[in-house]
Amino acid sequence: MARTMAKFTVSDYLLLRLEQIGIKHIFGVAGDYNMEFLDYIVNHNSIELIPTCNELNASYAADGYGRLNGIAALVTTFGVGELSAINGVAGAYAEHVPVVAITGAPATKIQALGSLVHHTLGTGDFSIFARMYQQVTVAQAYLTNENAATEIDRVLGICLLKKLPVYISIPMDVALNEVSAPSENFIPPVFQSDGATIAEIVDVSVNILEKASQPIILADIGVARYHLHEQLRELLTATGYPYATMNMGKGLLEETHPQFIGIYNGAASQESVRKRIEQADCVLTIGALMTDFNTGKFSAKLDPSQTIEVHGHYVKVKHALYNNVAMADVLSALSQRLQRRDPQTLNFKSAAENLDAGFIMPMEGGSSAPITQQYFWHRFAHFLQEDDIIVAETGTCLFGVSIVPLPKGATFVGQVLWGSIGYSVGSLLGCALAKPTAGIAASQRRSILLVGDGSFQMTAQELSTILRYNLKPIIFLINNDGYTIERDIHGERMPYNDIQPWNYHQLPKVFAGNGWGIKVSTESQLDKALQTAQQNRDQLAFIEVVMDKMDSPEVLLKMLQQ
Repeated sequence: MARTMAKFTVSDYLLLRLEQIGIKHIFGVAGDYNMEFLDYIVNHNSIELIPTCNELNASYAADGYGRLNGIAALVTTFGVGELSAINGVAGAYAEHVPVVAITGAPATKIQALGSLVHHTLGTGDFSIFARMYQQVTVAQAYLTNENAATEIDRVLGICLLKKLPVYISIPMDVALNEVSAPSENFIPPVFQSDGATIAEIVDVSVNILEKASQPIILADIGVARYHLHEQLRELLTATGYPYATMNMGKGLLEETHPQFIGIYNGAASQESVRKRIEQADCVLTIGALMTDFNTGKFSAKLDPSQTIEVHGHYVKVKHALYNNVAMADVLSALSQRLQRRDPQTLNFKSAAENLDAGFIMPMEGGSSAPITQQYFWHRFAHFLQEDDIIVAETGTCLFGVSIVPLPKGATFVGQVLWGSIGYSVGSLLGCALAKPTAGIAASQRRSILLVGDGSFQMTAQELSTILRYNLKPIIFLINNDGYTIERDIHGERMPYNDIQPWNYHQLPKVFAGNGWGIKVSTESQLDKALQTAQQNRDQLAFIEVVMDKMDSPEVLLKMLQQ
């Protein structure tokens, strides 16, 4: 509950509502327009303020936290702070992550007078930055003494319903204004499906799927954002259908599931996966987002006349569009109506059956050979444990880990669409603090970061915050001497793909935290470092892995050839 005070303020009201919707941490940076509100967070019994090194990283952390927790919040100061964070909020918007972006604004009197105060453009226009946020948030609230309670409830409801960021501007004087405490807990809005439409969709879809001889399910990001993992599992159990995911949906369920065939990425897919998807006589897509990195640079070939698309609040059956239906209701209804097929009649091999030997059996290792992309990812596959959280940077790491089978309970986080360089370091902070899961204590989940040296240099300072809060992730930094993925795309020898080399593995010591670091360049050194990381769970581990600058994962090179 909110702190006990002589009066109940707008700040109390906002924090109480954030607590009621499941937020336990708020990321942000102090500024003189938000300090009154920050005082309330610091003194709150159930919400902890996590001050980050800068606002951009706070927004990245909120994004990672929101993916695991279902909603997140960050707080910045007016102008300079909120604009530093807007890139990360835009990424959350692109990838459908519910984030509450709170800005501490100048007092209402100052705004009304158009005073030329600091952190403004000196024009007297106090709405310009809010107008910028209108483009990357689904709803906005500009709090006043009169509307604060109703506006807070309105935008939080939209954030939860739409799975998109919202914006709240809280002027300094409004933050301290007294309001009535809510008489009831916040009740998140629930999207109500139209019953007749659901019935028609299910009838039509069941008729098509039952007639299909080779149906298949293609699941993606929408399942994760609506937290429908178990509904997907129930549908698979009910039907026996094979299923694949796209890059943005990696790890929705354990990738050792007997019906999982692999990741579909258009022409960049494993050939058996590509053929099974593209030759299916009915593809049931669930929450698919057809982006370039999700479709092998738009090389995916899904025939609309043989596709049923299930999205958050609408469904497309072939060329017919049905609005006002919820994904959860559609999946539940299909699970009840569809008949289970014998897997032997559905013409598929599980991903586990198609794995190459390196993923099935531990590699021998122990040699003085240099570490290659192939060796690293095969070795990493055997390092993973159930319930791990894996955060991968957009680059060679994202494509390398895409072929690694994830174990039961693992969570995968990657910014596949927005692809902001350096996102993963801040996101790791958010993920490590969120850590929700069923059946295992949050403290027992390992958080793992996979990041390249170029990306890391963008946001390296957030390692300091991770150490400050005594978090103990395992960080793999791929030191391949610059931006390898950019070299693959264009400019192999151009100076804009080069970076200044750092002694990365020494940073835990530089930041004076509870962590250890090591630099490895051979297979045997990597193996020893992995053993140490497995055995030592009481400290942050920073493993700097040296690779050749032009060594890239095969799946990345295959996609770039499209």
